[in-house]
Amino acid sequence: MAQYAPLKRQPVLVVEDEPILRMAALDMVTDAGFDAIEATDATDAIRILESRPDIRIVFTDVDMPRGVDGLKLASLIRDRWPPIHVIVTSGKVEIGRMKLPADCVFFGKPYDERRVVAEMHRMSVIC
Repeated sequence: MAQYAPLKRQPVLVVEDEPILRMAALDMVTDAGFDAIEATDATDAIRILESRPDIRIVFTDVDMPRGVDGLKLASLIRDRWPPIHVIVTSGKVEIGRMKLPADCVFFGKPYDERRVVAEMHRMSVIC
């Protein structure tokens, strides 16, 4: 009988400084069939992206500590890793008041998980 290797789950980097919100986002990503990788802030996310060339989707919160917020992180990703797709979320910032980098998608909190997951699946097809 032939043996088949399990399908490799595409990694999604989740960047969220609030532990409870990060755990919920990690569960959402895993339940959607992706491999959830966690980062606690933008510095952690950059370190992971530098060591993981297989990451093609980042899901990040805007409001984070240490000076580099999710919007700055999205801009940095766009400049350094153009093929990576970025989903930005916030419960404090409105889309009309911020400038998203090109090819980024925004979801306000509380977000509809089905819509976020659908966007991740759309992004994974065009990776």
